[in-house]
Formats: sequence, C-alpha cells, structure tokens
Amino acid sequence: MKVLFAASEAFPLCKTGGLGDVAGALPAALGQCGADVRVILPAYPAAQSKLGNDAQPLAVLPSPHGDGGEVRIFELPQPNTSDPAATPSHSGVTTLLVDCPRCFSRDGHLYLAEDGQPWGDNAARFACFARAVVAYALGAAGDGWVPEIVHTNDWQTGLVSALLRRHERPPATVFTIHNLAYQGLFDAAEFSALGLPFDLFRPDALEFYGRLSFIKGGITFADRVTTVSPSYAVEMLGEELGCGLDGLLRHRGADVSGILNGIDTSIWNPATDPHLAQTYDADTIAQKSVNKSALQRELNFPPDPDAMLLGFVGRLVSQKGVDLIVDNLGQLAEMPIQLAILGSGDVAFENTLRALGGNKRFAFTVGYDEGLAHRIEAGADLFLMPSRFEPCGLNQLYSLRYGTPPLVRRTGG
Repeated sequence: MKVLFAASEAFPLCKTGGLGDVAGALPAALGQCGADVRVILPAYPAAQSKLGNDAQPLAVLPSPHGDGGEVRIFELPQPNTSDPAATPSHSGVTTLLVDCPRCFSRDGHLYLAEDGQPWGDNAARFACFARAVVAYALGAAGDGWVPEIVHTNDWQTGLVSALLRRHERPPATVFTIHNLAYQGLFDAAEFSALGLPFDLFRPDALEFYGRLSFIKGGITFADRVTTVSPSYAVEMLGEELGCGLDGLLRHRGADVSGILNGIDTSIWNPATDPHLAQTYDADTIAQKSVNKSALQRELNFPPDPDAMLLGFVGRLVSQKGVDLIVDNLGQLAEMPIQLAILGSGDVAFENTLRALGGNKRFAFTVGYDEGLAHRIEAGADLFLMPSRFEPCGLNQLYSLRYGTPPLVRRTGG
C-alpha cells in the first residue's frame, strides 16, 4: 500500500517534541510491515542542508503568496549509514521536502518566534505546506507514484484533507491528533488572505466561533481520525479535554479511534545507545549506576550515589505539570534529591528555573538536547511526568525502556 505521511517535523531532521519522534519512527515501522511510505516535510534549514547543490526538484508549483515565486518539492538522499543520526529504522523511507524559502528558511524554533509567540505568518506557512502535500498526492511529480492513503498529523496539516476532498476520487485520508490543545486558530481575516475556497468558511467546515481552525479541517474532512492512545480517544470526547471540539469528535463517532504510540527501539535502547557513558540492559541493570554518576558530573551535582536523582524532559507548560514541580521546589529541596530538568516553553517557568541555578542539587538546561535527554533517562532514578493531560506521552515509554520508573498522573497514555 502506498502511503504519503505528512508532518511538520520528523526526527532526525527536525523535532520539537513527540510528534517529531513519531513521524520519524512510524513511517519506517510501516515500511517494515510492507507499506510503500513517503514522508513529506517542510524544508527547514537543517533539512535543506541535506540536499546537494545539484539537487533537482521533483515538482515545481506556483507560490500561493502571489509573489511570482515557486514552491519546489525535492527528494532527500538516503541517509549516510556512517552518520550518527542515521539509524537502521530510517533507511529505505523516501523523504520529500517542500521548499518555500519565504515560509521555512528561517532559524530558530519551527513554530515560535524569539519572543516565544507563534510566528505571525504560521497560517500562510502551513497553508503553503498543505497545498504542496495535496499537489504531490494528486501526482504533481509526474512519476506515477500516487498514494492510496494520505496520513496527516496535527493542525499544521489540517487543511490537507479539506483541500483533497474538493478533487474527484482523492486518496483516502487519516488525520492523527497528537495534542488537541494545539489547534492552529487564526483570525477570520487570515482565511481571505490565504485564498481558500469561500465555502470552507462555514461552521461545518473550517470556521470555529468566528475564527479559522486548521485542526477542524482535519477532524471534519479526513476519512478517519485517530489519536495517540485509546484513553485519550475517550478523554477528548468530553468537555474537559475536548478543547471545544468534543461535539465534532462525538459527531464523527466510529471514525475516531485511539492507537497507542510506540517508540523506536533502535534509537531508544540502553543496550546500544551511543549517548550513554555505559550501556546496559535488563540483565546488567547494575551498570545503570555508571550513567547516574556520569550525569551527576555533567550537571555539576555532588557525586552522591544515595541521592534520589529525579529527571524531567519536556515542554515547560502547565499541561506538563511544570508548575507543580516549580511550586514544590522548596519542599523538594528539603529532601535528599537531585533534580535535572531539560526543556523550554513558558518564559516565566524558564526564568524561575534559571534563578535556581546556584543550587548544587538542581540543574536546568533550556532548549532541547537529544544526547542529554538520553542521558537523563538513563541516569535518573525516577522520571517525573506530572502532566495534567497527556495524549500519549513518549517519555514514560522511554523511561520504562531505560529502567527508570516514571512517576505520572493517570491520564491519556
């Protein structure tokens, strides 16, 4: 079966969170099951750099911005097996890049400007991406490859199903909700600026209380709607976690289902992980302590084997329960613990955590560091994950894989 997998990020080319990990691993897993999968992503600078100078586009589309420019679709060369970022699970998957410099050739966060707020042109950026996905799905490359299924993910691809439905005999579509709280909501004026078909701005299409909703396009028009755990599939049908879309999701009824995320065990495997000071497995679990000692040195903690080393890796937002950790730092400081936090997000949380930098039993690293994330999973005694809601969560799965018991709220995944 031919599957076109569209996402706004995918490891190892670009990643801000769980979507990137899933989009990097799931297509490869489907390929190992016999599917012919092609992944299509925006050509952010890190991904663009993987193209050779003589790369020729598979398709050239007119710019939707009316500026006379072009949107080009390239095929990325297969990863170099000597590249540390290349893993066996990624080989054999065709990756396509949508090159629109105006939209994607910028440094920094994929979705947020330097002030932590969404890029002001996100609607235009991901509408451009959606149009390119639709064009490729309808055969714009002219190579005879036409998908039977287009699998889209989160609000950034929500327009794909809506636009495909306007064509005769489109491929089947699946829309996966990785987090319903992020909806791609924009002012109504953006709808006109994007040049979308006028009849799509209706309550039964893209209009959401007078605004334009990208995620609603995916939920309304996809043939099937999935989410990343069976529990969250039930939770998002209720008012508390439905984010205003619970009625629409209940209306879709049997078309909505939850499938628990998996993890890429070729990358998240303590027996082979190149980021660790000492590899180990279930039979050599005692060697895990070497990673604790190494992490204590890396984070300038006192070398105390008896201290309970707590780890947290994730976005610094209330959804993740970060405020519960911050509000209880005083109580935690009275306990024989060490606390390692890696993440970015709410500026207020970042500033509060930075202010504690002089504490010898607390370490905060802002941003995302793939290697450090692995070392925290391996070196911690306990992984904190007090999320208020968690559609699936991957870190609790990584933690179990690394023999680091996760302390979680009973929700979602």
